[in-house]
Amino acid sequence: MGRLAPRPLLLALLWLALCQGRVVRVPTGTLVRVVGTELSIPCNVSDYDGPSEQNFDWSFSSSGSSFVELASTWEVGFPAQQYRERLQRGEILLRRTANDAVELLIKNVQPSDQGHYKCSTPSTDATVQGNYEDTVQVKVLADALHVGPSGQPPPGLSLREGEPFELRCHAASASPLHTHLALQWELHRGPARRNVLALTHEGRFHPGPGYEQRYHSGDVRLDTVGSDAYRLSVSRALSADQGSYRCIVSEWIAEQGSWQEIQEKAVEVATLVIQPTALRAAVPRNMSVAEGKELDLPCNITTDRADDIRPEVTWYFSRMPDSSLPGSHVLARLDRESLVHSSPHVALSHVDARSYHLLVRDVSKENSGFYFCHVSLWAPGHNRSWHKVAETMSAPASVGVTWLEPDYQVYLNASKVPGFADDPTELECRVLNMKSTEAGVRFTVSWYYRMNRRSDDTVTSELLAVMDGDWTLKYGERSKQRAQDGEFLFSKEHRDTFNFRIQRTTEEDRGNYYCVVSAWTKQRNSSWVKSKDVFSKPVNIFWASEDSVLVVKARQPKPFFAAGNTFEMTCKVSSKNIKSPRYSVLITAEKPVGDLSSPNETKYIISLDQDSVVKLENWTDASRVDGVVLEKVQEDEFRYRMYQTQVSDAGLYRCMVTAWSPVRGSLWREAATSLSNPIEIDFQTSGPIFNASVHSDTPSVIRGDLIKLFCIITVEGAALDPDDMAFDVSWFAVHSFGLDKAPVLLSSLDRKGIVTTARRDWKSNLSLERTSVLEFLLQVHGSEDQDFGNYYCSVTPWVRSPTGSWQKEAEIHSKPIFITVKMDVLDAFKYPLLIGVGLSTAIGLLSCLIGYCSSHWCCKKEVQETRRERRRLMSMEMD
Repeated sequence: MGRLAPRPLLLALLWLALCQGRVVRVPTGTLVRVVGTELSIPCNVSDYDGPSEQNFDWSFSSSGSSFVELASTWEVGFPAQQYRERLQRGEILLRRTANDAVELLIKNVQPSDQGHYKCSTPSTDATVQGNYEDTVQVKVLADALHVGPSGQPPPGLSLREGEPFELRCHAASASPLHTHLALQWELHRGPARRNVLALTHEGRFHPGPGYEQRYHSGDVRLDTVGSDAYRLSVSRALSADQGSYRCIVSEWIAEQGSWQEIQEKAVEVATLVIQPTALRAAVPRNMSVAEGKELDLPCNITTDRADDIRPEVTWYFSRMPDSSLPGSHVLARLDRESLVHSSPHVALSHVDARSYHLLVRDVSKENSGFYFCHVSLWAPGHNRSWHKVAETMSAPASVGVTWLEPDYQVYLNASKVPGFADDPTELECRVLNMKSTEAGVRFTVSWYYRMNRRSDDTVTSELLAVMDGDWTLKYGERSKQRAQDGEFLFSKEHRDTFNFRIQRTTEEDRGNYYCVVSAWTKQRNSSWVKSKDVFSKPVNIFWASEDSVLVVKARQPKPFFAAGNTFEMTCKVSSKNIKSPRYSVLITAEKPVGDLSSPNETKYIISLDQDSVVKLENWTDASRVDGVVLEKVQEDEFRYRMYQTQVSDAGLYRCMVTAWSPVRGSLWREAATSLSNPIEIDFQTSGPIFNASVHSDTPSVIRGDLIKLFCIITVEGAALDPDDMAFDVSWFAVHSFGLDKAPVLLSSLDRKGIVTTARRDWKSNLSLERTSVLEFLLQVHGSEDQDFGNYYCSVTPWVRSPTGSWQKEAEIHSKPIFITVKMDVLDAFKYPLLIGVGLSTAIGLLSCLIGYCSSHWCCKKEVQETRRERRRLMSMEMD
């Protein structure tokens, strides 16, 4: 055992070295070929990674013992003499397939080529590692395969599409070995080749690409007839079956469990010509149909087929005469089962076996175009299948839809023409002489405005409003806002009448207006399409633009009168360029020139509006509420009366007249305003002259003291009885150091002795009394700091006339007097000092009381003295 142990180890090392070295490989087993065929033996080197090509040498031995040089890739003189001629003719050659692979090719195998072939590669390695050669055996058999067509078929077989045909091929082998045959039918159409159906050497059927469905349906079959005939059967020929048919037979042999093809032969069996089915679809070239009518388009089919075929008809529509354009779409289709596919307005009828009609109901302009009839013929196949045998497209049928255009005229009339601004304008647009207008036609209107310009100016029209086919009204930019405000009104009175109204015509609205009436036609989908527009002649809206003129003249029928009499004034009004005017009157009064009591002040007395409503304006004389009257005498004349005139009524009186024009019913617009000439009331009297002054003995007081103010009236001129005089006295104050603030009414006393006191926000009180005929006393009780300021009195004298009536004189004002309210320092600090002393005394006494109680009850301690011995000390002075 000890001597045998190293032997397996050496074998393993040797095997490892061989596996890691170079290996040359050729096909394993035996290669079998037939005389006259081609032999190809590949040879390659494994584990070769060199950059250059590997060299190969081939040798041949008929017995397998001694080899003769056959060919070499790197040594020209390597082949033996007997093979050089065949090498030169190219019957034997080496073809390199890679750097480490080469192929030995013998094109015409001879019986002498049977034997062993060795492929070797020269070694340039320092050490030999691996296998540098390999051998394969080749057997050469005699040609025992016979292939040919069965019988003598005609060279050209002509059929019609859909007819059956069959082809036969004879194939037999007399080889002494057990071989199998494989057969394949191949169709040639020019350079293209198609595999139809094949029978493998293992007895399996393989349909070619495109023939799978026909093979499974039984339309294409491959059968054996006898022992050496193979039949290709097609039940219904198609146009794609046209071409040359070849029968390709290969012979196979099994060697060491694998199959290898030893030879292959092919034979031309027949050339098949499929006659196309004649098919033609004819339609009318041109047709015309009236809109709203029915379109009937026939499609007549002509074919030479009389067998069981079924047509499929499809109608197409396109705007262009070319049916191949993508714009064409399907209208209707009749399939081979005679089922119709169409829309509600389109139908397809089958009149007879060769005529198909397209029916389009209620045609419109959209149906104008080109129509195409596409026909396909289907023939039944095996197992209830169908295949298309022919198809064609007709020439385009041009269909024109003649439309009876609505014939009508449009007339625009101005039913209301403005004469002034703010007058209404009304335009009426009517459709006249309507012809060829059926129930499927409706009318809409568009309104336009064009400004008046010189003839050489270019003027563009502006859209005011447009009405769509569904009666939707849309406004233009010019009229949108005014239409929303109700100033522009667009209406449709009847089917053929449209109205446009401007409630208040302005000067900017002057210009040309015209309307456009559109005719709309109803379509099959219930939509409306505009078919025609008709323009009316323009209507010019214009009036002369002149300024409004308003003149008012006032006069006084009785120019001389005395105080206490009635004053009368009439105002006559005249106007021009104002439409239907109504007048409102306001009576004003001004002080005469030279009267400085109230300069530049205009007083409104009474007014009368355009509806004859009277209103008192600033007439404040309560005793003469009914003392003024304003009335309308005529439409253009007014009269003003003032009864029991007073001297204070002197002044300039005018009539302010405003002219109003009606706007939209009950509304009025101010057209013009004018002021009349003044009428003066002047009383020539030599009566007394009154003056007023203010006096006070206490211009400076201490707060809380009484303030006394006297208003003293003096009379100059003629002496009057005190009973013939009366006064209205009012006191005013301006609570500031200057007169920059508004005066405040304090108290007033009228001539009848009635006192009125204004309400105040502080505590001081006021009293007003008459101390004598010409003196009036104002007293401020308990004066406050707020009572300082300037005080003055206003006096209105009343004088009794000889007739016994009281006449009101002009109001007079006194000069102001300044009142100062001071504060008493002693009085101001007396009470605070007393309160402070009292509070401090009370707090001191309370503090003492609290301290005494605390020390007596809370802080008391008992001190116990211990008895101790007392000794008398000697006085140190004695020493």
